[in-house]
Amino acid sequence: MKIQKLFLVLVALFLFLITGCVNGVENEEQKIEVQKRVGEENKYEDFNEVTDNKIVQKVKKILDDVDWEIAKVDMARLADYRFVFQFKNPEIESKAVLYELWVSPSKDKVEIVIDAESKYTQLNEKDSAVLFGILTGEDLSD
Repeated sequence: MKIQKLFLVLVALFLFLITGCVNGVENEEQKIEVQKRVGEENKYEDFNEVTDNKIVQKVKKILDDVDWEIAKVDMARLADYRFVFQFKNPEIESKAVLYELWVSPSKDKVEIVIDAESKYTQLNEKDSAVLFGILTGEDLSD
């Protein structure tokens, strides 16, 4: 039993150290590429690109501060939008995480899913409006 606990502690320490080494890339400027669903099919087209690093960091903070649920969700319809963070420097390789975004029927909140990580969240009204405005350049209630 002690060996298993020691192994788990060593694995956690290793992952912590690896994460620290990767954080050097964190200071690199990023952009957000946004796509919008076209029609009712699973087709998306490029819609917007957010390149201002301060605004990109604001979106990252919103997403970092929410409580993500670990859940495999099956939404009633396809995502309204989807977006990814990309490094502006094309020489930096990273695995893009696809965020899928649904606007609630009442148009006051958004729901976000990271399907590859089985994560789900619904933002509060304030964060929903800010995030939607940044990603689309439009008001959430429109």
